[in-house]
Amino acid sequence: MKWVTRERPKTDRIACPWLIRRFIDPEAEILYVAADRVLEVAESEGARSFDASGARFTHRGSKCTFEVLIDEFGLGGEPALARLARIVHAADVSEDLDTDAIGPGLLAIGEGGLLAEDEDVRLLERGSFVYDALYAWCRQHPT
Repeated sequence: MKWVTRERPKTDRIACPWLIRRFIDPEAEILYVAADRVLEVAESEGARSFDASGARFTHRGSKCTFEVLIDEFGLGGEPALARLARIVHAADVSEDLDTDAIGPGLLAIGEGGLLAEDEDVRLLERGSFVYDALYAWCRQHPT
């Protein structure tokens, strides 16, 4: 399945593809496009849209897209994912940055990634290791 979102991924748009490929759709193809083309590309490609205005999966209420995907695909019972979701939420929702001690560090990595890598697909490849590492840590520290 193809999944489409806005270009220049930072936090949610790296975390969500990691979650999708790891727990929802291992063969997912992630497409990064201009924000104003997300819905058009989703329609023309038969893709699922995420983390964009009007997307099928995006922020809902106080939840970031990562949390929405966890809910939608029934992954909330996994303590390590729940812990990771709190970190991603803190990094992605500016008014909640201080709700998790690791959130500011993840935000810094996301912002630095944009400075270090110009190609979005490569940024996702490189950023996925960060989420592999955080998830491994969360498995050891779920609370």
